[in-house]
Amino acid sequence: MIQFISDAEHYSTVIEAAAMARESLWIGTADIKDLYIKQGQQERPFLGLIDELIGRGVEVRLIHAKEPGPNFRQDFDRYKRLVTLLERVMCPRVHFKIIIIDQKLCYIGSANLTGAGMGMKSATRRNFEAGILTDDCTLISQAIEEFDKVWRGSECQHCQRRRHCPDPIS
Repeated sequence: MIQFISDAEHYSTVIEAAAMARESLWIGTADIKDLYIKQGQQERPFLGLIDELIGRGVEVRLIHAKEPGPNFRQDFDRYKRLVTLLERVMCPRVHFKIIIIDQKLCYIGSANLTGAGMGMKSATRRNFEAGILTDDCTLISQAIEEFDKVWRGSECQHCQRRRHCPDPIS
């Protein structure tokens, strides 16, 4: 299955699939902000969902390119598991947008983990985004390798931006 995802479908398809993770959720994004999601009739930070997944034993890895803003950090600090159990690295060269769910489903596209990219923003305030959601083993393996290459710090040794990196991976 390869499904094309556009604009508001990112929220209804990708975020809902991420919420169903049972084993692992790997998120790679250039920009990350205080994304809010709906659960039932309530709105809450996406970070609350991440905290809940970690509490259920899901391995959550996050790669992002820059420090998030104060609203994100305020939400982050409300969830104590995130501080100790969220696996997170920062790489200023990351520009990919990859979400890998249980190593079986993968989103590859343009949307950052922000309200305008993947969140609840109205149709008149959203970014124009495009991507694919797939369970194709070949594509998932390639996405895993690309994510893992950064996660392991394989690129750090030869990175010509290392002096700009606030927290080198290796």
